[in-house]
Amino acid sequence: MKQLNFIGTLFFLMLFASSVTAQTDKPFIGMLEYTISVADTSLAQLVPDNKMIVYCNDTIVRIENFTQHLGKQVTIRHMALNKSYLLVETPFGKYAIRADHNEIDSAKANMPSKYTFTKKHWKRKILGRRAKRMEVSHEYFEQPVELLYLKGYSPRILDVFDEVPGLPVKYTVATSDANFNYELVKMSEYTPNNDLFGIPSDFEKIGFEEFMDKMIESKMEHMENDPSPKEEK
Repeated sequence: MKQLNFIGTLFFLMLFASSVTAQTDKPFIGMLEYTISVADTSLAQLVPDNKMIVYCNDTIVRIENFTQHLGKQVTIRHMALNKSYLLVETPFGKYAIRADHNEIDSAKANMPSKYTFTKKHWKRKILGRRAKRMEVSHEYFEQPVELLYLKGYSPRILDVFDEVPGLPVKYTVATSDANFNYELVKMSEYTPNNDLFGIPSDFEKIGFEEFMDKMIESKMEHMENDPSPKEEK
């Protein structure tokens, strides 16, 4: 059951991280690559650095996350329709778990942010671009951290923080387990291949609750087909 709870938590974290708010800035079309590292250096050996790659066209975003234990996870979000699919490969099949972001947006609206933001003067360069600065505080931060963002690009791509009026390129996300630093390391503006934004034909579209039912059913079948070893006499 712990594994099921973890998968449920991962699913909703990915959806909340990719929900959409209305913005007037121009969309980014191309590819973004971020490194992800744990902020607490004492946990660095336990939590190795990861990466996140984001592909964007004018209406759809594909977010690829890479972790040592779970491999690659892909979220495909249609911004105009306000819905997304999380692609999952399991021993019992391949699934595209759908989510309605209108419901997620409503839930976020009723959850007050625990972050506080303060605008800072001057700018910093990142990948040769001039980024604006903010100072961010949170109860899980020992001290405020710096956030950098590119003005003019829509934050709809990531929508990590509603308070940031641009595309975050360096920021920290607080969780109860650890704080994670995200930093943009590559930014390429081009038109990605349309195949990146489709649901593969061998993936079954399914709701989250139905997916969890299939997972529980698969675990039960595995237990029935794998009897406990006989006791030695």
